[in-house]
This record gives sequence, C-alpha cells and structure tokens, in this order.
Amino acid sequence: MSVVCRIPAKAKTINRYLGGGYTVLASFGHVRDLPPKDGSVRPDQDFAMDWESDARGDKQVGAIAKALKGAKILYLATDPIARAKRFSWHVRAMLEDKKALKGVEVHRISFKRDHPQRRALRHRPSARARSAADRGLHGRRALDYLVGFTLSPVLWRKLPGSRSAGRVQSVALRLICDREAEIEIFRAREYWTVEALFLTPGGAPFTARLTHLNGKRLDQFDLNNETLALAAKAAVEAGTFTVGTVERRRVKRNPPPPFTTSTLQQEASRKLGFGAQQTMRLAQGLYEGVDIEGETTGLITYMRTDGVQMAQEAIAGIRDHVKGSFGPNYLPAAPREYTSKARTPRKPTRRSVQRTSAARRTASPAAQPRPAPAV
Repeated sequence: MSVVCRIPAKAKTINRYLGGGYTVLASFGHVRDLPPKDGSVRPDQDFAMDWESDARGDKQVGAIAKALKGAKILYLATDPIARAKRFSWHVRAMLEDKKALKGVEVHRISFKRDHPQRRALRHRPSARARSAADRGLHGRRALDYLVGFTLSPVLWRKLPGSRSAGRVQSVALRLICDREAEIEIFRAREYWTVEALFLTPGGAPFTARLTHLNGKRLDQFDLNNETLALAAKAAVEAGTFTVGTVERRRVKRNPPPPFTTSTLQQEASRKLGFGAQQTMRLAQGLYEGVDIEGETTGLITYMRTDGVQMAQEAIAGIRDHVKGSFGPNYLPAAPREYTSKARTPRKPTRRSVQRTSAARRTASPAAQPRPAPAV
C-alpha cells in the first residue's frame, strides 16, 4: 500500500507510525495549477478548467507512479483544509492520465490529532461525497483566476509595480477605500480637557480630569476654544477639592483565546517586531518539525486557521501539565473552551494554533526548526 502526502517531513512522520507494509511518499507541494493565460477557466462551458504541471510536478508524480507498481491501494493523505484536498484531486488526476491507477483502489484520508491513524486508513468516503467535494474544491481557485485576470490589468495601469489582484485583495481594497472615504469627509473640531495633579494625605500623586464645571457636567465639546479652557483652568486653581467617594471592585480578566493565523501574526509583530511573512515562515518550520533525538517532531499544529477551538486531548494534556508543574490550586475546576463567532455555520473542524505537546519544552539549541520555504 502507498500513502502520498504533501510535505517531506510529514512523510517521514507518517511512515514512522504506520510501520512496514506502507510506502509513504511526498509530492513536495502542489503538482499543477491553472496556466496564467486567457481561457484557462471558461464560464460559458460550465466553468471548464485547463490544468498545467511544471517540471517538478511531473517529476514527483512520475516517482509516485513508479512506486505504485504492484500496490493495490493508494491513500492520498492531506491536511483537513480545502487547499490540501485539492492537492489530492490533482495527484489522482495526473496518475490517471499516466494510466498508473489500473487495479489500484484510491482513497482520500486526512490525519488529524483527534482522528487515529489506523482508523483514518479505514475511512472510505462515498463516491457521491467525493464527487460533490471535488466539484466544490475548484470553485475558489476558479474565482481567484477570474477575478485576478479581470482586475490585475487595471491594477497594473493604476499602480505600476503592483503584482496582481484577486478575490481577497479586492475585498481588502474595498474596505480600505471605504475607510479612506470616511477619513476624507471627517471634519476636525477643537476641544480642550483640563487635568490636575493631586496628592493624597500620604503623599501619593494621582491625576484627575475635570468632568463638571459650575454644577454642570462637561460634554466633549463644551470647552471648544482656548478662552473657555483657560477660564476652566483658573476656576480649578481657585477651588478646593475633597474626595467624595472611593469605589472598590474586583476585576476579572479572562485569558485570551488560542492563536489563529491573524492573532499569531499580530502578537509576533507587537512583541517581536516580526513581519507576517517572517512569522509564517517560522511557523511553517515548527509545523513541519524539528529533529529531536533523531526523529522529526512537529511542535505546533497547522498554522493557517481562523478557529479557536482546541482538541479535547490537547485540553486534557494542558490540564495535566498545569497540575503537575504548578499544583492543583492553579487548575480550574472545569476547562475553559473557546468557540469562533462565525456569521455562517461551519463544520467544527478548524483548530487553533497550539503546541502539539504542553509538556515539551524546546529551549535546547539542538531543537531548531529546519529552514522552511518562503510563503
């Protein structure tokens, strides 16, 4: 039996826990794509699409076809995302073109933390489910192509040096333009605030802002020129003040949810000064794995996600680590679970970016990420 995945490091990992009887190969990424020319997607022909592979893709699929000789079952193992599922579709289509699947059963599977590997290999999606999924996989790519080929020439004329436009860039540009329009119609209004520095009987300083004047609560634009502001200042300097009330209250602060792709990039920028590209390149290396005691071990889960959910086994592992490292007093009575606030319902398959093991610490200089390709 043969198993094909996308990343070489993952091929080694899968091969390690499957053991003998399986040949695990990697495609080294996507094997083909729409050629960058007019007519690759034809909406008037029921959205017919032409595909083109490069030399690298032909080489890898050729190696897979060679390894299939004598095999009875081919498993296409991908990440549980649409882009990775599309990779499986292309590998199968290219193998069919090479007549390499004669007498070979083909199954598409996914390896997830909450989906045991042996159980995954027994998974058999129905032909109807595969057909519907395969039709839906290419919709986003077709939309990228149609929108990009329509808008990119306009973008090149208006902004020389720009690369391309697409469905994501177009929506982002619309949001920026709407925001810019709001900025342009904004009219600045002058207002002043009055603050004073006080001392407590114990000598502790604190700052207070003037909120009431002459028995009236001040609105934002009540002190709208320097004359009124100076008059308020003079009244404050001539007055006497006492503390009216002191309020004490307990403030509860909840921990932030687990990382999504967006919050991961924001925190890396805020705390480390990393750009988005640098962050994702490092995350890719941690996801693909590092060499620990002679084995390639992934340190984080998949980093392209908008979900904040965590697998139950990950929550249990974190609770065990907290209890063992810090004591039961630091362990909540019930686990804290987060959910994504999506406007449209979706299957609960998207997990947050998290450690693959809460107990593992990678402070050792020997455990360093391998160089990852630029993203």
